[in-house]
Amino acid sequence: MTTAPVVSEGLLETAVLAMYDDVATAPDKEYHFWSGRPAAEMFAYPEAWLATAPATAVASFAGVGNPHRHVTIMPGATVVDMGSGAGLDLFVAAERTGPSGRVIGVDMNDTMLRTASEAAAGAGLANVELRKGRIEDLPVRESSADVVISNGVINLSFRKKQVLAEAFRVLRPGGCASLTDVVSDAIIPESIAKDPKLWAS
Repeated sequence: MTTAPVVSEGLLETAVLAMYDDVATAPDKEYHFWSGRPAAEMFAYPEAWLATAPATAVASFAGVGNPHRHVTIMPGATVVDMGSGAGLDLFVAAERTGPSGRVIGVDMNDTMLRTASEAAAGAGLANVELRKGRIEDLPVRESSADVVISNGVINLSFRKKQVLAEAFRVLRPGGCASLTDVVSDAIIPESIAKDPKLWAS
């Protein structure tokens, strides 16, 4: 039996947007989670990837793993990044799929979208497209992606089954999803669940 979350979806969304506005605009600030280049190095992103990715994407990285370690992205592939943030995974995917491929980043945070869009334009990455939207309702055509990736975003949604359904909706038959995230194997204490900022964290 599942119980309703203590924090409303609206309050959680507000807290998440505020937190990741901060990550995008103040990447040098200390957070309760690993971020930036130290996090990317901890999660075994090769130096070659970090060297070619836009500096703002590396500095604002706030993932919890490395979805690229578990998936092959072929030249010419179409990749969808759910919750693309400042764009490190997006730009790594763009490098891997090459100019003949296509990479679509979806995020609900305007600041992150702007940061990633400016970085893509500055790097001349014509195969990168940013779209505003929620991972529960991806603005992506059905059966259009070869690969779906996500890094540390699904945990922030109350509707995880819907998120996974969307990932598989946009995948072509035989496509692959590589999702890295955090999970809890224990019930979250009510003292945390009542606080939108802590829940978003």
